[in-house]
Amino acid sequence: MFRDKYLGDDEPKRQQANKAMDDLNMGLISYDDFLNQLAKISGAGTDEVLAVLEENQPNEALFGYIRTRLKPQYKIGMLSNAGDDWISEMFKPDDIALFDSIVLSFRAKVIKPQPEAYRLVAREMGVNPTECVFVDDRQKYCEGAKVVGMKSVLYDDFPQMKQDLEKLL
Repeated sequence: MFRDKYLGDDEPKRQQANKAMDDLNMGLISYDDFLNQLAKISGAGTDEVLAVLEENQPNEALFGYIRTRLKPQYKIGMLSNAGDDWISEMFKPDDIALFDSIVLSFRAKVIKPQPEAYRLVAREMGVNPTECVFVDDRQKYCEGAKVVGMKSVLYDDFPQMKQDLEKLL
């Protein structure tokens, strides 16, 4: 992850990077501006920053689990702090089709952990937030889900997430 590799425990730099990410996700800055800001904050070149960010790959175990275990029984939504429409570039059409709702922050103009982001994805799926289980790899986003009444699971790794989610289902 970029933050761990380039920012370490430097909290002011982490906050600057988080602010740049939030600005990107809200559509306030371009992706190029975002890359330039991260390069300046981290001291890395923009090409290096881009290379690290592009290392993200779909979680095939998670998609398989959604496809075989969850989708047959539950509605599935995606809530992403996304600064651009990267979905079709990163995921296969069959993976995208698993989602009943995909809320991207740059379109919705809300970001996690703003309560309205969670309410929006629930509303688009036609369910009450209290009927939702939110899964994310960042604790503050899980806490944001709880504010609107969602249950949440912090994703550390696939086996742990699956076990924790199965307990709630």
